[in-house]
Amino acid sequence: MTLKTLSSNCFTVVIVGAIAFLIHLLISQLIESAVTVYQLIYSYAINILLACGVIILLFVFKKKLQDQLGFLFMGASMLKFVFFFVLFYPEYNADGDLTRLEFLTFFIPYAICLITESVVLSKFLNSLDNSK
Repeated sequence: MTLKTLSSNCFTVVIVGAIAFLIHLLISQLIESAVTVYQLIYSYAINILLACGVIILLFVFKKKLQDQLGFLFMGASMLKFVFFFVLFYPEYNADGDLTRLEFLTFFIPYAICLITESVVLSKFLNSLDNSK
């Protein structure tokens, strides 16, 4: 993966995340959800940044840890759940109840970014295997 490919992959995550954000925002407004725009922006921004961070992390370690990149990816994905419990859970659980909408405010961006990141990184990992 070249620097151009790296930036293209991060751009893909940003574009997919932005489109998902707009759809999520529209649906939230249509159903008159209690989720604020701020909460959605925060959730999507954090998830997009973390996804791009994982892509960059794998790019940096592609030669040193080539055989362990899959494990590094899984560890970084688990770290995202730690971010949920540190950044989102205290705010969402402040009233003692984590509602379905609050959970989905985190989980939908997480899932979309994870899927996009997985597709991008699977192509990257396959290209590493083909270059051996």
